Amino acid sequence: MAAAAELAVENNVAIESNIKAFVLVLSVSLGVATLPQMISWLRQIPYTLLLVIVGLGLAFLDIRLVDLSPELILSIFLPPLLFEAGWNLRWQGLKKDWLPVTLYALLGVVIAILGIAFGVGQLTNLSFASALLVGASLSATDPVSVTALFRELGADKRLTTLMEGESLFNDGMAVVAFGFLLGIPLGTAHLSVQSSILELVSVVGIGAAVGCLIGFGISYLTQRFDLPLVEQSLTLVSSYAAYLLTEDLGGSGVIAVVSTAMILGNFGSRIGMNPRTRIIVSEFWEFLAFFVNSIVFLLIGDQVRFEVLAANLPTIAITIIAMTIARAVSVFALGGLSNWLADSDIPIGTQIILWWGGLRGSVSIALALSIPAVLADREVIIATVFGVVLFTLLVQGLTTKPLLEKLGLVGNQAIQEEYSETLARQIALKRSMKHLENAESRPGIDEEFVRYQEALIKGEIARLQEKIEKLKNEYPDLEVFIEKQLRDELLAVEADAYAEFISAGWLNRELAPFLNDEPSSVH
Repeated sequence: MAAAAELAVENNVAIESNIKAFVLVLSVSLGVATLPQMISWLRQIPYTLLLVIVGLGLAFLDIRLVDLSPELILSIFLPPLLFEAGWNLRWQGLKKDWLPVTLYALLGVVIAILGIAFGVGQLTNLSFASALLVGASLSATDPVSVTALFRELGADKRLTTLMEGESLFNDGMAVVAFGFLLGIPLGTAHLSVQSSILELVSVVGIGAAVGCLIGFGISYLTQRFDLPLVEQSLTLVSSYAAYLLTEDLGGSGVIAVVSTAMILGNFGSRIGMNPRTRIIVSEFWEFLAFFVNSIVFLLIGDQVRFEVLAANLPTIAITIIAMTIARAVSVFALGGLSNWLADSDIPIGTQIILWWGGLRGSVSIALALSIPAVLADREVIIATVFGVVLFTLLVQGLTTKPLLEKLGLVGNQAIQEEYSETLARQIALKRSMKHLENAESRPGIDEEFVRYQEALIKGEIARLQEKIEKLKNEYPDLEVFIEKQLRDELLAVEADAYAEFISAGWLNRELAPFLNDEPSSVH
């Protein structure tokens, strides 16, 4: 009894300690989020990179917040991050670029592993087996801060789709490759092309099957009721259930989560959720991604051991060079192949951003940390991966914006937002005017009051119309945006109609929207 009581006390102390550490990490992260509002020049630095810099400051002061374990990253942090990206990745855009995304996610991982392993194995003291592990760890891209920058600057949506599509699927490939290559220095696996392909097909197949089963299952389940909070909770449960269940079955949890999220985001949210629920769920995942990223990027900086990095600086430098060259070969060669095979028309400027913006992050660190202590090169591998990740985040991440501007890939995001807000306000006021016309006959309403409100609204509608015309005249490029905006609205109306017909039992499956095949412009 005494031993049980003592164990219970120890467990309670551990729980309390973990909660305090979690609150501390969260407080620091949210504190960093407010810094750009108080110091204007900090707004030039993406939020996630600012977190890394603050984490480095804490590490320099030897303030360690939480130990960043591979289990914490892969089992707790990764599923919601993957789900949020998959939920927002539109199948319509991905379908157009399925070939380059597939080439980057599959062959790109192979090129990255072999390219890094060759450079590190030839020019450092690491064995080739350990060099392969470095390559596998760094083959997973994590462009969270870069894609956030794309949205902020109004870069082409296709650029975001290519970057996120590659990242979502190559994470799964990298994890599978790392698991297989880890067995080589441990003596539990032998390098064989046939066995590698069979294992890849098996692991990816199980992940995709479980993801589809959960995604379509929840899609049809949410058709039976309209409970926004329950539907929101189901998406959260599905992200973790897909990952954990697939890992237990020997498949790729990453592929399972991505499959589940894409099905729910592109299909389930259409047939099983009303528009209000879709907005609630999307906002929930936007918050959760911000929440998790805030913790992850802060802890990446906080985990750095400067003395260990300094001791392995030559190896880190060689790895950065090898990774950069391998990434260039992957992006430009596979991009050219895709342009040749499928006329993908990926411009050279876009390929340059894909090359330089292929940052590494939490997945790379988690894979390196998961190497067993019995491997002699473990500490060198971890230090190398940490060093390279910091280089990509701080050097590549902070120079991507100037590169976008230099290549002319920055859009008129601020102007487009101003136009959209002006148009939305005008449409809302026109609806108010219609409601006012219907309210004229309501008993007890003073006619003079109604006339005053009419004049007020009409005046504002006219002012907004002048502003819209002025924007269109000053920024001719807005015409393309306006046409695309209207086309997206028409496509959404058509898709919502099919979803309504499925719910009413008129259709057994959702039809492919006719407007998907229509040209976006008559020009």
